Order: sequence, then structure tokens, then C-alpha cells
Amino acid sequence: MALPPLLLLQDIALTFGGTPLIESAELSVSPGERACLVGRNGSGKSTLLKIAAGMIEPDSGKRFVQPGATVRYLAQEPDLSAFPNTLAYVESGLGPGDDPYRARYLLEQLGMTGEEKPADLSGGEARRAALAHVLAPEPDILLLDEPTNHLDLPAIEWLESELESLRSALVLISHDRRFLESLSQSTIWLDRGRTRRMDQGFAHFEEWRDQVLEQEEAEHHKLGRKLVAEADWLRYGVTARRKRNVRRLGNLHAMRQQYRDRKRAVGMVNMTLAEAEQSGTLVVEAEGISKAYGARPIVSNLSLRILRGDRLGIIGPNGAGKTTLINLLTGNLEPDSGRVRLGSNLQMVTLDQRRASLDPNATVVETLTGGRGDSVTIGGQTKHVIGYMKDFLFSPEQARTPVGVLSGGERNRLMLARALAQPSNLLVLDEPTNDLDLETLDLLQEMITDYSGTVILVSHDRDFLDRTVGSVLVSENEGRWIEYAGGYSDMVAQRGQGVQARTAEKDVKPRSAEKQAAAPSAQAKRKLSFNEQHDLKTLPKRMEELEAKIAKVQEILADPELYSRDPARFQKAMDALTQLQADLHAAEERWLELEMLREELEG
Repeated sequence: MALPPLLLLQDIALTFGGTPLIESAELSVSPGERACLVGRNGSGKSTLLKIAAGMIEPDSGKRFVQPGATVRYLAQEPDLSAFPNTLAYVESGLGPGDDPYRARYLLEQLGMTGEEKPADLSGGEARRAALAHVLAPEPDILLLDEPTNHLDLPAIEWLESELESLRSALVLISHDRRFLESLSQSTIWLDRGRTRRMDQGFAHFEEWRDQVLEQEEAEHHKLGRKLVAEADWLRYGVTARRKRNVRRLGNLHAMRQQYRDRKRAVGMVNMTLAEAEQSGTLVVEAEGISKAYGARPIVSNLSLRILRGDRLGIIGPNGAGKTTLINLLTGNLEPDSGRVRLGSNLQMVTLDQRRASLDPNATVVETLTGGRGDSVTIGGQTKHVIGYMKDFLFSPEQARTPVGVLSGGERNRLMLARALAQPSNLLVLDEPTNDLDLETLDLLQEMITDYSGTVILVSHDRDFLDRTVGSVLVSENEGRWIEYAGGYSDMVAQRGQGVQARTAEKDVKPRSAEKQAAAPSAQAKRKLSFNEQHDLKTLPKRMEELEAKIAKVQEILADPELYSRDPARFQKAMDALTQLQADLHAAEERWLELEMLREELEG
């Protein structure tokens, strides 16, 4: 006999600004159930989750929670300002019968001490504290909106394991496919304001969605209706792309096998490299390169060859030095020792974590073509810009649409499309999957697999790595990097364990071994310089000031009439926001680097 639901939403409707966002949504959560809530960016997933949490009142419909049932909601932007430190914030979520030690345990697992001051927290640290806050009481229902945001691979794997061990019911929103596949047992699809339910996990969602859309399309044709062009591309185009990507998997497996054969056949590699200078076969060759910041090694004696057509993924926890390694391999940073040789005729395009700014006054076509003609060149092949727009889920009617009126998700897609449209034979992508919905991730995967040049990719998305790269370079601590053939799952199979498990294993040593390992490093220890101490002390306040300025600019841009009323002010605000976000990212990176160095010197 099925248990009665702990949480029930019935016929929920909500309208924002005269446009219905949710028209007829249902959500039922039974004890111990694990459901994922999926849908395109802007479809209302986060809003529906807030309604389930009781934070937003719908225009109509019913919300029921079993008396005595506890519900915890993971906020995207948690407010810790009322608490003296992170431990007090996490403990505030505990009930009378909850384990008081669990708060400190969770913080330690998430890499925090509990003594951090709220004003000094980066966005990622605030996110980790919020996770500990909702997990500590082990509630009856957990509502988690993008819980993996700002987390690195070890933290994502730990969170996955922690959630699997809980008895709480879960409702998850996430763009991380592997995370959803591992945890979900049922799927709720929010599409055009209505929900559909499948009593299977996310692993079966795409096939089910395609069947639903194909059936709906057939019914529309029978009734003589014609779908709007944009809606057609946004929904039914997904099916064909997914099927094309399935066929591409065979090519990816062949590429990985070719890489394994190349690693074994050393003589063949040397013959290939002999003609690389003229043919451009060699892209990057690193010979014994090392780089350290103070006493902390980032790269130690790494030798690596990247050949034309390779797809290399770089994996490691936050602070391991992935961005530094990219800069070394691409010649933007000099190694302390060793040398890097770049191939001839390289044309490199980089998409970094901050993303390039877009001109809000330019149209979609002008952004993609640079204002020249009506075609783009992709991998040496010319393509009409309208066809290229369709590849990125833009309708032909949006060709003359100003960038300033596009949604956030559309701007993300446009930035990717522009980067990939630039002539290049080396594509460097640093966390390209950040803040992308599942459909856009499909598009990016398709573009990478079609790309005829070489790709260097940094990502925490395990499924995306499995779908795109031929080999992965993994941080093994102390500046050591080891390359494995295949994607993330292949790496785990070869190592026998994942990133977090390997790190945890290394931390467990006999005390005598720890003393022996620490002895030589003790002589080489140094103190933080005056400038480093000053930066470490002042950067938290600087980051807080930048976040406050960003919030003010975002308030200005939130005005939907600003662009049409005052384009100059809109442009000024967009430029200011881009610069402020770049400054904040740089400050956070510098603070993290100094904090890790301080802990190492003091530890």
C-alpha cells in the first residue's frame, strides 16, 4: 500500500508580470522518495520549489504538508549576516532532538572549520555552509535547488554519497546529469507551465521526453495546428540532436582507443612528431615543467604531448591549479623550470569562467558574424548564420533581436556560439558548463564533437567529460598530474576510485610517516610576506564591497524598460557589471590561493 504524501501541491498557478509562469503544476513527495525536477531555464523550476517550501504563495492551487513533517529548502543565496560564524548558522537549523555534533561534522566534510565569519565568506563558502545548514537536522523533506553549484568534484562526490545515506525525501534541481542519475527515482518535468511525472529516474528522462514530444507533435499536425517556429526549435529540435549525439559516441570511443594505441606505440609517436613542425600535428609539448606559488607546488615535473585533434579534460579539486596549468600549456605563463613548445600556426580561442562581455546594442546576427556578411566559418566550413543560430536554439525571428533583451540563458548560448564561431584550431574551455541548462549542455557537447581542432577542457561535470574528452589529466596532489585514457568514468575504473576517495586515502597515513614526510618540508617553510598578509586581511572586505556593488548594478538592470528607455545607461551598467564580476572573481582566486598557502605554512 502506497504511503500518503508528506508534501502535496495541486493545480498550482502563478503569474509574473502578466505572463503565466506556472499554469497547472502538481507535485507529490512521499516518505523517502527521491525526485528530480527538470525543465528549461526560465520554465519556473526554482519558483515551484519555493512554493513547495512555503516561501511563495501561488495565485491558485493547494499546498499540503503532513502535520509534524519537517521541510528544509536550500537557498541559492543564503543570508548568514545574523550569525557570528558558520557553525552558529548551521546549528540554528537543528531541532530539539537533533544531533548537535552533526553540524560540525558536516562543516568539516565540506572543508570548513565553523569559525568563518559571514562577512568574510566567498560565494562558494556561503553555499557550503547553506548545505550543512539544511543537511544537519536530517529533515523529512529536502528541497535542493542546484546543490552542486560552486562545488568541485570531491565535494560533489561527497554530497552525492551523503544524500544517498539520508532517509529524507529529496526534490532536486540540477544541471549535473550524473548527480541526477545517481540520486533520482522519479522525474517531474515542468514544461510550458505544466508538470508531467515519470516514475523512473533521470537516466530515462530524455527517451521519455522525446516520446512525449513526438506524440504531441503528431497530435498538433492531426488537428491542423502549426507550432510557433521558436517553440518548434526549442522543443522538437532537441530530439534530433540527442540522436545525433548518440551516434557520435562511436567516434568518441574510437578516439579513445586511438589514444591508448598511441601511448603504447612510442616509436610511432616519435615518427609523427618528426613531421609535426610542418604539418601542425604537434599542438603542445611540455617537458618536465614545474610551477609553485611559494611553498605550494602547482605542477611538478610534468611532461605531456597534445596532438592535433586531441580532447584533453583537466580534473582536480578547487585550488589544485587547473587554470594555472592551462596558462602554462598555452604559453600564457612561464614555468619555473622545464619548457613548453607550442605547435605552428596555432589559432587559439578561450572561453574562461567569467565569459566574454556582449554588446547589448548589437543584434544576434551581428554578434555572431562581427557585423560582416551573413555567414560564419566553423572548423574551416562556411555556414549561413541563420542555420548556425538554429544550432544554438535561436529562431530565425531572433536574428535582428538586440542582445540586451535576451534572457540570461539565451546570452549564455550566444556567448558559446560566438566563441565557437571564431576561427581557431585550439579551443580552451575553462568551466564552460557553469550555469548552463541541460539543452545548452547538449549543444556544447555537439559543437565540441564536431570541432575539427584540438580541445583543452576544465570541468567538474562528470557526465560532460565522459561525453566529450578522449583523455583526462588528473591532479594527484603535491603538484603531480597523471593522464588517463578515456573520460571521467574510465579514469575512475583505471584508478579504482574517484577523486575524493583517492584524496581521502592519501590523508590516512601512519603518524610516523607523517612526521617523516613533514621533516624536510619544515626546513623549507617560510612566512607570508607583508603584501600577502595584507591581501589576506583586506580581500574579504574587498569581496564584500564588490558583491554589494554587483547587487546594486543588478537592481538597475532588473528594470525591464531600461534598455528601451535609456540604452546608454543600460550599456554603462552592463559594462560595470562585467568589470565588477571579473574583479570579484580575481579577488576570490587570490584569497583562496593565499588562504591555502597560509594553512600549509601553519599546518
